[in-house]
Amino acid sequence: MTTAFFQPNATVIKPYALMDLDDTLFQTQRKIDAWHLPTAEKERLVCATVNKSGEPLSFMSQRQATFFNWLLASTELIVVTARDRSEIQRVQLPFNSWQVLTHGAVILTAEGELLDEWQQHIYEQLIPLQDQLEQLARLITHDYEGSRDDLVFTAHIDSFNNTELTIYLAIKHRQKDHQVLTNLAQQLPTLIPDFDAHFYVHVNANNLAILPHAIHKRHAVQFLLENCLDSQRPSFGFGDSLADLPFLQLLDWYGMPCHGQLHARLQA
Repeated sequence: MTTAFFQPNATVIKPYALMDLDDTLFQTQRKIDAWHLPTAEKERLVCATVNKSGEPLSFMSQRQATFFNWLLASTELIVVTARDRSEIQRVQLPFNSWQVLTHGAVILTAEGELLDEWQQHIYEQLIPLQDQLEQLARLITHDYEGSRDDLVFTAHIDSFNNTELTIYLAIKHRQKDHQVLTNLAQQLPTLIPDFDAHFYVHVNANNLAILPHAIHKRHAVQFLLENCLDSQRPSFGFGDSLADLPFLQLLDWYGMPCHGQLHARLQA
């Protein structure tokens, strides 16, 4: 006996939609203009994020807003983002399921609580790397940021087991010169011994991140799929960057927007 392919709405099982946020569901006005996004007339844009001063920063086009509303109504939408717990608060969109934050270092439940088992795991991975991360931070701020006023350095820190730990290091360019960040990424592995054994570097647009190998969206998504989500439910997702591809490949289906780093790589 086979199951009918069509089921009435009352019994439809919603798939999981695991979604990157920035440059996948919304983006800044600068990128809207650069990508010539359709249905993105300024009077029709939907504010998706604000900056630290509460001013609109990123926007959804009408098509993106329609897509997001469809996701909310038809799927269980799971956020998978590089944004940390502070940065996610500036996203003006309603989320009501799991959230994978800080490149996978943090998992929040649907109630907004930290997933303790995952936090303990990340704590054990980060503790041995704190000295190297501190050394890298000193070298970068002394050798690079101090001599190049156009570089902005940030250490991303969160609490694990009531202990403040550095998770990863980030660098932006004030004038958004992507080539400067690309060149810098090639130099970073020479700063400390065994850099490649402990860390990897990810560059996407105006964001350069130095991350421990243990911190990756793929690791957190795999943990969710194996321990927290219903294996009988289908899953799909979207992401714009090369760093998204490993987590997307864990899902039943995946795709990308027709702009961004991943799209550009496949066009090459």
